[in-house]
Amino acid sequence: MKDTDDALQPPARLRVLASWQASKVSTLGARLTARRMPLTARADFAVLAALEEYGPLSQAEIGRRLGLDRNDVNGILNRLEGRQQVDRRTDPANRRRNIVTVTTDGRQYLEEVQQHADAVQDELLVGLDAAERQQLHALLAKLLDSHRPQPA
Repeated sequence: MKDTDDALQPPARLRVLASWQASKVSTLGARLTARRMPLTARADFAVLAALEEYGPLSQAEIGRRLGLDRNDVNGILNRLEGRQQVDRRTDPANRRRNIVTVTTDGRQYLEEVQQHADAVQDELLVGLDAAERQQLHALLAKLLDSHRPQPA
């Protein structure tokens, strides 16, 4: 008779597939993230991180960089603008386009959400020491860099 842990194991043919393992880790990461951060905070985090890293961007560019639909970007920006975390102004060079910048309040909120994201990473990677975490990050980055970027 198998012990309880063996009874819960998926077949070995699945467990040895990197794609299967990555999917399971992704699901676990999403569940841990959902416990600490509502969906809106995750979307806010992505937009604010893009603005912090790349500087002022058009709404369209935010969507392209993050793989988000322009209507979704507009909703996120409306929420952030309502909390004075971003500033949206008409581009003087192209009046049909808005340029978005992060505000001081937005930077503070980004740091708060970053703390939650860091806590999730610590929980997700609890079984790895610091060197293993760096190695995993490097390997995942190398793997992702070897493929064309995919929509989010």
